[in-house]
Amino acid sequence: MDNRVGEMQVFQRVVESGSFSEAARLLLMTPSTVSKLIGRIEARLGVRLLERSTRRLSLTAEGQVFYERSLALLAELDEIERGLSQGAASADGTIRVNASVPIGTMALEPLLPAFWAKHPRIVVDLSLSDEIVDLYLDRTDVAFRVGPLPDSNMMARRIGVAWRKIVAAPAYLERHGVPKTVDDLAAHNCLGFNFRRAAPVWPFRESGRIVDRVVHGSLLANNGETVRRMAVAGIGLARLGDYHAREDIAAGRLIEVLSDVVESDREDIHAVYLGGPRLPHRVKLFLDFVCPRLAAFLAG
Repeated sequence: MDNRVGEMQVFQRVVESGSFSEAARLLLMTPSTVSKLIGRIEARLGVRLLERSTRRLSLTAEGQVFYERSLALLAELDEIERGLSQGAASADGTIRVNASVPIGTMALEPLLPAFWAKHPRIVVDLSLSDEIVDLYLDRTDVAFRVGPLPDSNMMARRIGVAWRKIVAAPAYLERHGVPKTVDDLAAHNCLGFNFRRAAPVWPFRESGRIVDRVVHGSLLANNGETVRRMAVAGIGLARLGDYHAREDIAAGRLIEVLSDVVESDREDIHAVYLGGPRLPHRVKLFLDFVCPRLAAFLAG
């Protein structure tokens, strides 16, 4: 019978007590049984988890990873049982969420007070970055991503579409003129991004097909909010999501240009997460609450 959960519990107790004999005493087992269980885990994984000496035990690098992942899994199992026995009203725990700076500040943060009103015991650990995070390495439960999704075993919910617009402040256009064609961009300051997945190109529709045009500018930023603020300040042209520039365009702080050649410039937005059918109850509550509201925000 597969009893990996029981083995994880024994391993956790060994690490926290510091010895096989003390762990055996606490678990009402014999030291030899505890030692055999740890050896069984190491044999199955093909790695050494503990360095043994006559004076102390210490974790190897692989052992540290196994210990941390085991703690997370055991905590999740406990939460599942609590959720099933106590119901959604008692949902608690921490949800680690990552979102781009624009989506986080403009769309997600305004939803949190209402979410906490329904689920006051759930902690939202929110990180904002336009970089793509590794959900495994960064221990992230949910990430809101803009653009194509790579093939992976992650789950995803499609939230909506971000239509890209090229915008500039009225003051900038007065000084440098309004670009009428794609070729005019060569004479303009095009604000961009510095993260690894960003290329210094903007896509345009030319002769019925999409063509990437190389652009140049005086700013490379790691988030869209900085680019937006610099555009509003009259520094240059910016390529922003329609939801991101919506309020500035309505207020006249930004003006859209070249709309006739960027109408097909769009990127899908998804919520991606780990867990599949074993999705923690708190994460499901969060997704069910925020996803339809984010979709409504994107739809305008």
